[in-house]
Amino acid sequence: MRISSLPLLVLLAAVSSSWAGDLKPFDFKPNDKPKMPVSKIPSCKTPDLKLPANFAIYAAGATSGRRLEFQIDQTGQQATQVDVVANSPGTPVVLLLAADKPTIWNIGWSEKTNVVAVFATGYDRQVVAGLKKATPVFTNTHDTRGPCGFLIASGEKPESLDAYSYGLFGRPFDKVFKAENGKVVVGDPISSASKLLTSTEVTPESFYDKSAPLAGEPGLADAVRRGLLRKATQMDTEAWVSATGRKNKLSLYHAYVVLKPFTYPEGLYGAHSGVFLIPKGVPKPNGNPGHSAEYDFNTLACQGFQCNSR
Repeated sequence: MRISSLPLLVLLAAVSSSWAGDLKPFDFKPNDKPKMPVSKIPSCKTPDLKLPANFAIYAAGATSGRRLEFQIDQTGQQATQVDVVANSPGTPVVLLLAADKPTIWNIGWSEKTNVVAVFATGYDRQVVAGLKKATPVFTNTHDTRGPCGFLIASGEKPESLDAYSYGLFGRPFDKVFKAENGKVVVGDPISSASKLLTSTEVTPESFYDKSAPLAGEPGLADAVRRGLLRKATQMDTEAWVSATGRKNKLSLYHAYVVLKPFTYPEGLYGAHSGVFLIPKGVPKPNGNPGHSAEYDFNTLACQGFQCNSR
């Protein structure tokens, strides 16, 4: 929402007779232009895009959405998803979406809301689902290096979004919304009675990279099924205590024994981290262990974020 100085000036005029010695006109203009001069903002308008005469530009951002089991690019990172509901009855909507991590933006809308175009930008791959295939969708990331550059949601300032919006549409965005817990409503608030729609022509699942390893706990369960890991037992933890002479026993919570060459799945952070015991003669796993602890019988050393806390 753009701020107007008119009410403030009217107020000053109304009280000037009694406070003339203390007040003076307040020279205030809304900051409705980006700090970068408009003449220097790179134009990246899409010539084939036909927009209505009047439309709203709603921006939404998230460092990442809720984590998925799959990957959508070749970065090896766990994909995330943000569900977006557009609610702007009577005013066509253009969505400007920005994230950092690989993200699926899953779009829905309320009755009488018309999403006319979507622009998704970020550092890693950004994809858009939930819209009909005829809806114009444009993505621009660090890898694609388009004429507008790219934005990420973490730490972005409104003037950066404004400059980006000027480059695309020749004017600033109307309002920005922050996604939380993988969800965001742009436009007017919705209620439990709101009827929401989405399209199945492009689904979030269509972007999953089925050839990439599963992420997080599903990735560990898949490694157990394939014989790369097995669940650790009390005997395994006692073997570590015996080999090292340390009296403290290891937790069996998310504890595994590495049986064969293995690559850690993405997403082993916080409550999703684990304990990995590496027997003699078994190579240390590849990949990122995240917050997990590695107990290596080859070196009798523990490595990892949680070693000191176990």
